[in-house]
Amino acid sequence: MAIDSLHEKIRKLKNPLILDLRLADSGIPAAEGVSALQAHETYSEQLLNGMKDSVAGVRFSIGTYALFGGAGLDALMRLLTLAKELGFYVLLDAPEAGSLLAAQQTAERIFREDSQFPCDGLIVSPYIGSDAIKPFLPACKAQKKDLFVTVRSANKTAAEIQDLMTGSRLVHSAAADIVTRHGEGLMGKCAYSQIAAVVSAGSPDSLRNLRAKYKSMFLLVDGLDMPSGNAKNCSTAFDRFGYGAAVLVGASVTEAWKEEGSADPIDAARQAAERIRKNLQRYFSIL
Repeated sequence: MAIDSLHEKIRKLKNPLILDLRLADSGIPAAEGVSALQAHETYSEQLLNGMKDSVAGVRFSIGTYALFGGAGLDALMRLLTLAKELGFYVLLDAPEAGSLLAAQQTAERIFREDSQFPCDGLIVSPYIGSDAIKPFLPACKAQKKDLFVTVRSANKTAAEIQDLMTGSRLVHSAAADIVTRHGEGLMGKCAYSQIAAVVSAGSPDSLRNLRAKYKSMFLLVDGLDMPSGNAKNCSTAFDRFGYGAAVLVGASVTEAWKEEGSADPIDAARQAAERIRKNLQRYFSIL
């Protein structure tokens, strides 16, 4: 199963980082005579080739490239294919599914065996309820794909809704209950489900509670780049063997070239990723 392959990549590299390649225009090194789309694709290609032995996986977003039109989606397909060829675990943000029909269409077009968007896992939002998850379950089982459900997002205002009480639970805890219920029967050899949760590095109480309650739920920790996120918080998502979680990292690696003296953007990215890896391993070890 794909979740086992992610664990294996993490174990082999002793590194739980997944590189977020949702690049801001301002985060791309200047290039003369090329379009914004060409700059995105070129820098992403350079990062993929340069980071293949530094991080376990990469994350892309359909939305980032859809804004460039058809040519943007063509570029995304090329990048996804390259990432797979280089051996990365590949995560893709799904288009926002605001209805059961939208979720069904996304599952059919992205999770089918001959999809033009090759990926190992897809990130979705659960806040239309189980309809956001159910259409993907057959493909998770048949195609050995993983589904990552954004239970607690890392943005600053997430608490306005996701941390509200609903009965005796927080809203994001109710979302986690839905995730774990649908993940039953889709367990990998690593003892973690293919239906995983995206959680926030800036919400340590939430992280601790989710890890303690949902023993078989894989946690993808987002927001390490944000002021409220830190390595100590992230460490609470991992089990005692250093498994059961991965950490998304973006601008602190992809924009490390902005630091004074960073002449080579890819070398700067590798050095930044290594610093983050070492900082994480102050708090836990991957066996």
